[in-house]
Amino acid sequence: MAKDEFEEPGMWDEYRWERFLQQQDRNTEKYFTLLEKYMDHPDRDRIIALEMGWEYFEEEENSTWDEAAEVFCELDEDEQSLGDDDEFDTFTGSPIYSDTLELHSWVNKLLEKSPALQECPEASRMASCCSICGAKLAAALCGSDDSELGMTIAYLKRALKAANDALDASNKLRISGHLTRRQETAFQKHLFQVRNRVVDLMSEYRSEWRRRVDGTGKD
Repeated sequence: MAKDEFEEPGMWDEYRWERFLQQQDRNTEKYFTLLEKYMDHPDRDRIIALEMGWEYFEEEENSTWDEAAEVFCELDEDEQSLGDDDEFDTFTGSPIYSDTLELHSWVNKLLEKSPALQECPEASRMASCCSICGAKLAAALCGSDDSELGMTIAYLKRALKAANDALDASNKLRISGHLTRRQETAFQKHLFQVRNRVVDLMSEYRSEWRRRVDGTGKD
């Protein structure tokens, strides 16, 4: 993928945003992998800069390095940023936020009551995916404005994937005997409340995108 694809002007659709976010994921993973590998190397900054394809100016080493590290840390945590106070208030007052809280509360209580479940990798994956789903929702609904519908949809797609992964983990937990069928049903009830709202939101934002781009909001 050409780098200048992301330098072209105009409003990006969900697919362009998705490719951009995937590229940022790869860059962030590469950066932290290199940082761990060369942490104690005396020429760490220059090596990582070359590996990342950055320009490296030795006389500005400290400030440039600190700025780069800060940027990647911000990218890594960006989904968890809830925007300004007005956006946060709007999000926390929405039904999907309440459903997300109920989902997290249910999962946390389940893990607290079962020490054995806490040691299970699939249980950890289920809980992690639920948290990721909430973070992507926050990024979608609080970290953008109406001019970035493509970004909002791209983050909602990531929230949906996290929800599907959590569903897969719960199914494997039930098959392995770590969850009863009743527990799995209760979990799925909470999860599908969130998941269905995500699907509805994606449909609404896509309809709005079509209305703006080609004058129609029809499916």
